[in-house]
Amino acid sequence: MHPTLTPHLDVALLVLYAFFLFFLGLVFYLRREDRREGYPLEDDLSGRIQTPGGPLYDATRKSFRLPFGHGIVTTPTGGRDPFRLAARKTERFHGAPLVPTGDPLIDGIGPAAWAERARRPDLDMDGHPRIVPIDRAAITIAARDPDPRGMTVVGMDGAVAGTVSDLWVDKADRLIRYLQVTLLGEAGRQVLVPMMMLKIDRRRRRVVVDALRASQFANAPGIEAADRITLYEEERVMGYFGGGYLYATAARQEPWL
Repeated sequence: MHPTLTPHLDVALLVLYAFFLFFLGLVFYLRREDRREGYPLEDDLSGRIQTPGGPLYDATRKSFRLPFGHGIVTTPTGGRDPFRLAARKTERFHGAPLVPTGDPLIDGIGPAAWAERARRPDLDMDGHPRIVPIDRAAITIAARDPDPRGMTVVGMDGAVAGTVSDLWVDKADRLIRYLQVTLLGEAGRQVLVPMMMLKIDRRRRRVVVDALRASQFANAPGIEAADRITLYEEERVMGYFGGGYLYATAARQEPWL
């Protein structure tokens, strides 16, 4: 069989044209799909909301049925709630850095930012809350590992913030996610500290949290329920302690060079 369909168009050229058309369509498809959240854009300087861009740039509406009876989510959401940061630009140009004007750990600036996640717990495969206090899960501390309950918690300044009163574990991954700390001088107020942002000093029987000063634990976000933590609350806790690595002291915000 002769490989040409016409004297100037063969199978290889048709395949090349098909690839170009497919790739072009893929680019448009991906650019539409990435506009499901966070669009339309807001001008960095004036705050003006930019136009959507037409049907080739707008994602078609899709509905997703959430598991365990949590309803249906439709995207794109079609707008956003107004939110103003307690921050100002260092310079008058697009992309200029922001500096906080209030308490950046609470206002959600930079590494302390959080997402408006669902006000329900993360669930395991059976539909039960995934992160719970250790006494509600079939998990125990290994004999060779230290049990931090009862240990003193100190901040980056060496001052005492409180005492570890409980452990919150991930039933699915079988590990500790948070230490529950009862604060000093706060009428027994309890906060959760991310396990990945602390160090257990076995020799001195204490927990060192180098993200914050001891006094800053008082403003750490709390949780509403005593036996579960929502996705939104996890965002707030992680953002508060994670933001401390930049905003806990003024010295951390300065360049090294």
